[in-house]
Amino acid sequence: MRPAKVELEAARDLLIPDVLPAEGATLRVLFTGINPGLYSAATGLHFARPGNRFWPALHRSGFTERQLSPSEQGLLPPLGLGISNVAPRATARADELSDEELREGGEHLVELAETYRPAYVAIAGVTAYRTAFGRPKAQIGPQDEKIGPAGLWILPNPSGLNASWQLDRIAAEFARLRERADRV
Repeated sequence: MRPAKVELEAARDLLIPDVLPAEGATLRVLFTGINPGLYSAATGLHFARPGNRFWPALHRSGFTERQLSPSEQGLLPPLGLGISNVAPRATARADELSDEELREGGEHLVELAETYRPAYVAIAGVTAYRTAFGRPKAQIGPQDEKIGPAGLWILPNPSGLNASWQLDRIAAEFARLRERADRV
C-alpha cells in the first residue's frame, strides 16, 4: 500500500536500518544509496519508491535470479549483498543534504567497510560520492582508490529522477560490477 501524503511528510528525517549480513559473513557488495527518500523512509524499505530502478537493475545484471521487491530486501545478505546510504537522513530530494552530512556519511561508510569487509562498496550516485569523499572529477565505474579494505565502484543513481541513465545502461553498469565481484 502506498504511503499517504501525510505519511510521506512524517517520514522526513527518519532513518532506515542498513541491510547487512552478520559480522564475519561474506559480503560481496555493499550497495550504497545517497540517502533514503521519503517513500523509502515511510515504508522502512530501501529503494522503495515506484519507478526506482535499483531492483530491476539488480536482477537484470545477474545479482539476483528474479526481480525482488523492496519488501524482500532481507533476502540480500545470504547472497552476499547489503544496502546502506551515504547519508542516513530521509529527505524529499538529495539536494536537501548538506555537504557536511555527505562527508560524515563517507566516514561512516569507511567504518562499515572496515567492520563488514565487503569486496566492493558500490555508491549509487556520483555527485554524492564526489562531495562525500572530495573527489570532484570522479566518474561512473570502478575507482582506483578503496574504501577501507573494499574496492570502490560508482554506479549511476537508479532514481527515476535520473533520466540521463535508462534502465538498460544502469543494469549494464551493475553487471560490470557483478562480473568483477564474482572474481573476488
